[in-house]
Amino acid sequence: MRCSFFRVYFENGFFIILLQAVIILKRFEMELTLDLNKRYTYADYLTWMDDVRRELIEGFIKLFPAPRPVHAEVSFNIAGNLWAILKKYKGKCKVFDAPFDVRLPKNGETADDKIYTVLQPDICVICDLSKIDKRGCCGAPDMIIEIFSASTGKRDLHEKFMLYEESGVKEYWIVYPESKDITVYLLQDDGKYDAGKVYEFEGQIPVHVFDDITINIEDIFP
Repeated sequence: MRCSFFRVYFENGFFIILLQAVIILKRFEMELTLDLNKRYTYADYLTWMDDVRRELIEGFIKLFPAPRPVHAEVSFNIAGNLWAILKKYKGKCKVFDAPFDVRLPKNGETADDKIYTVLQPDICVICDLSKIDKRGCCGAPDMIIEIFSASTGKRDLHEKFMLYEESGVKEYWIVYPESKDITVYLLQDDGKYDAGKVYEFEGQIPVHVFDDITINIEDIFP
């Protein structure tokens, strides 16, 4: 008789097992090469089957460096506070942290090959659960939180600020781990963000998408 990788014989009342082959499996990782000057769609994005974190902003690739430990810790603390709030008050909203894809279609074009902006906010709160599908969120979350770092700060303050405003994100936080403060932007009736309000360490910060809820800022920063 035979099995997959060995030969087994019966001889003189004994089983004799001979090694037929030794198979060494090697994993070959192919490096994905993409043109950063080319415009891509979400349909293209779905074909990139590697572990590199990317965003698409108006079709152009933006890469993520690995987050610093303080970035990860602050993100964990904020998300934990928001999850606790939702659990306590049984809110209908859901909280997601990165990596979680948020697609921002324009002009109602939700087909994969018509979407040019796919972002991965550090944290987002979604109250319209119809926007959530198996691939993430299609449409604007109610609240987005980005944690500032030198490598991505310009993107958070300019490109993503304008995209979140344009798509209708009601509340946008930019969190500064070094100075331990948070700037909150609220969407106004004219579709534009206000000038922003700074909340400093040792204070309370309201979560405007929830009624009468605040978070202790000391619980956010390590």
